Amino acid sequence: MSDWTAITDALRPYAPITLEEMKAVRLMNRIDQKYIMPRKLLPALLESIDGSYYVQQIDGNPIADYHTLYFDTPTLAMYTQHHDQKLTRQKVRIRTYLSTQKLTTYFEIKNKNNKKKTKKIRIEVARAIFNDALADKAVKAFLEENTPYTPDELTEQLENNFGRITLVDKGFHERVTLDSDILFLNRATQRRCELSELAILEVKHQVGTPVSPIERALLTMRVHPRRISKYCIGTVLTNPACKYNRFKDKVRTIDKLTDGQCRRQLEESALFC
Repeated sequence: MSDWTAITDALRPYAPITLEEMKAVRLMNRIDQKYIMPRKLLPALLESIDGSYYVQQIDGNPIADYHTLYFDTPTLAMYTQHHDQKLTRQKVRIRTYLSTQKLTTYFEIKNKNNKKKTKKIRIEVARAIFNDALADKAVKAFLEENTPYTPDELTEQLENNFGRITLVDKGFHERVTLDSDILFLNRATQRRCELSELAILEVKHQVGTPVSPIERALLTMRVHPRRISKYCIGTVLTNPACKYNRFKDKVRTIDKLTDGQCRRQLEESALFC
């Protein structure tokens, strides 16, 4: 995995904000934009917006580790809905926040409606059920109440790990996440793919707010908004049997941004033909 030294050095001038203080940034009526860029450009980006943001720290650490496992049907119904651009769709996952002393774990359902609005609902669960979540009574009830799927219809699909930096602007109108050191493991195919050289950014701010410092900095660096789903990209990169036509250009772009990291790991794949 990659070295975080240059990135953490660029974060040293940032004033810290705690997880508890972050709760003030609710952003109920918000706009979300995602960006992808080479990880090596993160230090320059962070240095260019120094003074405009706080950085979230947990026990003095600005990088939080995330461990996620996505569930889907054996035929990848939820993945296919996204690929086929269905406006109403869901994703189901369990996620552990590894940088908290409590090792908080949630079972989560992400709903996107036909107005392109995303709403996440979740329940806190024990860390011990991470690898057997579908057998948990509370999870079963939560799934059956909020999805068209029963636990028997779902299987473990894609596991991923990444490190996240969270920034909040000093007016508490914007939240930014920067994810890197992304590692995928497909539990169905047992294939792995590492995207340590990629950074995925998400900027969330109140509707009607002016262009923010990080948006201006990204524009200067010629980094433009681009839709991306970790679950979908990870599935494409680790499951050769999945439908991928609509994601092919995105994979090629990621390969360019990571100096061929995808190509080196997928030499036997038809994705680059």
